Amino acid sequence: MTRIAAFFLGASLLAAAAPSLAADRTAQRGEQQLAKIVADRIAGKPVNCIRLHDVRSSQVLDGTAIVYEGLGGRLYVNRPDIGAESLRRDDILLTKTWGDELCHIDTVRLLDRGSRFEHGFVGLGEFVPYDRPKTKPSQG
Repeated sequence: MTRIAAFFLGASLLAAAAPSLAADRTAQRGEQQLAKIVADRIAGKPVNCIRLHDVRSSQVLDGTAIVYEGLGGRLYVNRPDIGAESLRRDDILLTKTWGDELCHIDTVRLLDRGSRFEHGFVGLGEFVPYDRPKTKPSQG
């Protein structure tokens, strides 16, 4: 193999690996954000659905998860079964539901906030509830 061919082979392998490295960094950043969000909370038993009426807000974590804030400050972390690598913190979540719940079998379309163009979708996974620990009343 000539030097030029070897150079182009190496360059093409590097170019092919670059998107994967960027996705890994994005997911790592999302994992760090998630760790901060749930740091003072205790994970509960995963549930298949959450009531939309109880959802107060949502936050997208790059390449990782969607965090839904429910009543009383309970957080529900959803790590999509499909497409999590497409999540970007500035995404607009376009969700079509068939009732009053958001469930693990639902899909969420992802829209770019600037252009309003769809750039992907995620297939939701289970919702893991996170609550703050209950404080014991002081005796006195």
